[in-house]
Amino acid sequence: METLLEGLVLVVDDEASVRNTTSMLLKSAGYGVCTAENGFDALLQLGSAIPDLIISDLNMPQMSGFELLSVLRRRFPEIPVIAVSGAYDSGDQVPGGVIADAFYSKGRHRPEELLHTVAELITNKAARAVDRRQSAPVWIPRNGKDSNGVPFIVLTCTQCLRSFPLSVLQENIQEIQETACLFCANRVRYVIDFSVEVASPKIKVAGQA
Repeated sequence: METLLEGLVLVVDDEASVRNTTSMLLKSAGYGVCTAENGFDALLQLGSAIPDLIISDLNMPQMSGFELLSVLRRRFPEIPVIAVSGAYDSGDQVPGGVIADAFYSKGRHRPEELLHTVAELITNKAARAVDRRQSAPVWIPRNGKDSNGVPFIVLTCTQCLRSFPLSVLQENIQEIQETACLFCANRVRYVIDFSVEVASPKIKVAGQA
């Protein structure tokens, strides 16, 4: 009888084919697997079960992987995370940086590399369980424009947890920015989520034109 590895992996991706393929790969290696189709779905599942590792796509609707990783680093810093995207060759190419323990490029890395990374992160989970909350910026989706047509976002202070609006003169700055909370003057680090503008290349399936 095959011995199951002690590891539950949560796979987060808006593409059902990717979720299914990744799930089958992990299950074949003996891991327990649960899936979520976006960041909101993943957070809901964390309310009932805490996985040993999370694999998350970066470019998803509703709540992107960038936003999800930011929340995970603050609320669940002990869970190792692998960021996945087909839009970049490596994590170093992602504007604003990726708050993850590892990066896997769809279509460029071999499945065996993903399994190796999963095994290494779960094995060394205890050693990596350090407090990373302060290093995680808040990823903020665009909220629209005010009555004067000026784009704005709504920030939530990581210290006092109160929200406040902030006008955005430049929306295409793809790096960590900082501003003072209007209530407690705490410095809030944030990145405006640009992921909706980035699309992963479609991977052709054998037999398709």
